[in-house]
Amino acid sequence: MEYRYGKNINYEDFSSGRVLYHISGMTNFPVRLAQEIYGRCIEYSRKKNNICLYDCCCGGGYLVTVLGFLNQNTISRIIGSDIDLELLEVAKKNLSLLSEEGMDNRIKEIDNMIVNYNKESHAMAKESAIILRSMIKTPIQYEVFQADALKEIKLEIKPDIIITDVPYDQLVDWKGSGEGLVNRLLDVLYGACTSDTIIGLSMNKKQKVKNDKFIKLERQKIGKRKFEVLRKR
Repeated sequence: MEYRYGKNINYEDFSSGRVLYHISGMTNFPVRLAQEIYGRCIEYSRKKNNICLYDCCCGGGYLVTVLGFLNQNTISRIIGSDIDLELLEVAKKNLSLLSEEGMDNRIKEIDNMIVNYNKESHAMAKESAIILRSMIKTPIQYEVFQADALKEIKLEIKPDIIITDVPYDQLVDWKGSGEGLVNRLLDVLYGACTSDTIIGLSMNKKQKVKNDKFIKLERQKIGKRKFEVLRKR
């Protein structure tokens, strides 16, 4: 796949655990790929700004927080849901970093770590935090809530774009069993979106999308992953 939107630059300021909060055992989505999927979704979207972005398997909120930083001109609201309450607490902390107040609080935390431990990694974290703070143009509204992605999801605001990394493998998996879980997820999302909502699903190559309720706009493979961009019929 040829990248069109994800720039080939150093994304180390977004390293999980440096400024963004990390939880043990959680995978972190590649930043460049996240930006590429978002760029392709907005290419198909009728809306080009004031975007409401939703991740139905948000975990610790890493993917949507990164996209919030990188797309200050287009994203105005972020919604995240997950079945795991512990992960949602981390997601709240990460999404709070999208405001100057939240980032200032994080810088204070890092300053305390520098005073107490004087590690080079903490000094580097502060440098990254200052860079991320400079990217903030306007606070992005956010909300997180608990929901099972394989059951009905009730959203007061219908998202313009949905991007999620479908759980797979040993580190992160569905809290469920059986075949066709990706398509069960799409059945749920069908009721949570409008005909204008664009969906970007990332998954491993073994997972298959077969759902007649959606039009497949494109499919791309990269490394061990693939992603598909869809729209409701």
